Amino acid sequence: MDVEELFTGICDRIPDAMARHKVPGVALGIVCEGREFIKGFGVTNIRHPLPVDEKTLFQIGSTTKTFTATAVMRLVEAGKLALDEPILTYLPDFKMRDPEVTARVTMRHLLTHTGGWEGDFFPDTGNGDDALARYVKLMADLPQLTPLGTILSYNNAAFSLAGRVVEVVTGKTYEVALNELVLRPLGLKHSFLFPTDVMTHSYAVGHATLGDRTVVLRPWQVIRACASAGGIAASMKDQLRYARFHLGDGTAEDGLRILTPESIAMMQTPGNARMLDIKMGLAWMTRDIGGLRRVFHGGGTYGQISAFTMTPARKFGLALATNSMNGGLLNLEVTKGLVAKFLGNDEPEPAEIPMTPSQLAEYSGRYTRTMGEDIEIKTEADKLMMQLYPKGGFPTADTPPAPTPRPFRVGLIDEDRIAMVEPAFKDIRGEFIRNPDGSIAWLRWGSRIHART
Repeated sequence: MDVEELFTGICDRIPDAMARHKVPGVALGIVCEGREFIKGFGVTNIRHPLPVDEKTLFQIGSTTKTFTATAVMRLVEAGKLALDEPILTYLPDFKMRDPEVTARVTMRHLLTHTGGWEGDFFPDTGNGDDALARYVKLMADLPQLTPLGTILSYNNAAFSLAGRVVEVVTGKTYEVALNELVLRPLGLKHSFLFPTDVMTHSYAVGHATLGDRTVVLRPWQVIRACASAGGIAASMKDQLRYARFHLGDGTAEDGLRILTPESIAMMQTPGNARMLDIKMGLAWMTRDIGGLRRVFHGGGTYGQISAFTMTPARKFGLALATNSMNGGLLNLEVTKGLVAKFLGNDEPEPAEIPMTPSQLAEYSGRYTRTMGEDIEIKTEADKLMMQLYPKGGFPTADTPPAPTPRPFRVGLIDEDRIAMVEPAFKDIRGEFIRNPDGSIAWLRWGSRIHART
């Protein structure tokens, strides 16, 4: 299979998947060894439909975190910032609930999701230039869940804090600094942070499916204080241009040196922080399969779900953007098997392992988070059933919870590791984390830790 066959194969799957999952619009892009393929499907907005194309702006959500890390690495190379200096060096008034965390937390902790505090924190601190500064002050009340640097749990608040450090070091707002450090030098002319810029272009809005109805979700905007964690809206053309940069040697396409090859490699090199088979680089997630390293991220805003993955050894990148809360299911379905076949490193699906009655009893229980959702695992007919209970709180703190989804079955695939058993979704996995005494302390699901109660 060559890259054109891969692109065609994914494109052929998309229309049926859109209908099945009720996804109004999709943009797909692939870059490989200098060749580029882009195609849009469906519409931007079911209420005011425009066709999706290569210039349609989609919210890329948390892939923005890798842009923030790219800006940080530019400041590191300029000698204005150090990855392992305490954040207090740059923010003398910074304070967390745990005094030791206040004193010791570094930029490396922020970029690897190992700060240990509650990370899904979305207070609306306004649209003024002080939004990030006000947000960081409110972080002082966040509960510390695990000791600093010990357990990876996805942390949006950490990247808001990183954005505030960028502001203080540069003396500019995060948006201006990102534009000067990353967007403009890379030639990303269709990547924006402010809705007032986005609204002059064709752009996607978020949707959700409620029963048989598909509805537009509001508000569209991610709060300004979370811009550095997930605020970019970008065209597929720009996403592939960004992929080519991170697949390259640190130069922009006009030849301007942005980062050294060593910094590009450092961002993509796994450190000690890990979850399942995924290890963190600096903002990038990495996974080695069959001798090839995949470097990836993705994003989820209020009704817009995206994926972004690269295989540097093959100079291969793929981005897929959707305007539906079901976009993650579509992404799994349309790429499943094809990308692995193209890369030549297919990974067999994990086999379900029978569980003993004692394992069923041990894993069953309630697992909670302050934000996001609680999870209940119950035993039914010698099988484990998982029920999610959404709590709301995103994209703003007062956003109501989504409808409770149907329960689904999970199976044991390795020691303390579980996965959904439906064939299309076996890539959705979680793991139990134990206390030193062997008892279960946490369930990590959706990259976040949930406390056993």
